[in-house]
Amino acid sequence: MVRIGKIVATHGLQGAIILKHIAGSGNWLKKDDVLFIELRKESYIPHFVLQAKTANDEEYIVNVEDVDTVEAAKKLIGKQVYVKEDILAEAVTDSPLLWIGFNLVDVNKGTIGQIEDVVQAGPQWLAKLTIEGKEVLVPLVEQMLVDVNMRNKYIRIDLPEGLIDVYLQ
Repeated sequence: MVRIGKIVATHGLQGAIILKHIAGSGNWLKKDDVLFIELRKESYIPHFVLQAKTANDEEYIVNVEDVDTVEAAKKLIGKQVYVKEDILAEAVTDSPLLWIGFNLVDVNKGTIGQIEDVVQAGPQWLAKLTIEGKEVLVPLVEQMLVDVNMRNKYIRIDLPEGLIDVYLQ
């Protein structure tokens, strides 16, 4: 599963929610798709989409099954939302969200580790890895990316000297 965004508000009186997402523009969310909402840490509860309409490039107004009041919708505000990779793969082919689970390979050091998550910090994406028990954030900037291999699920990157070492000290 891929973390796509979070619920930021309610909309109207019928239990609609506003999903702020990081998948870019496009109509990737459809009726009958499944959103997995993290109600508690690592508990991904499926919610079937009854209706989804684009509010702007970053937000959807969504009605999900079994949430039909403002009170029920308010309980979801602030919760992280995940989708299965295939929902995004059809709509977004170059999103760093699809790189979760890929191996990160430096051109000089070789395999660094597996990308556990990607986060967006302003206009920049960061890959989150765990190396020697420590969380490491690696910038995924175009100048450093050498190759993204979707078939074999690895990213070859040319990291600046000492970037990883800063985290491990």
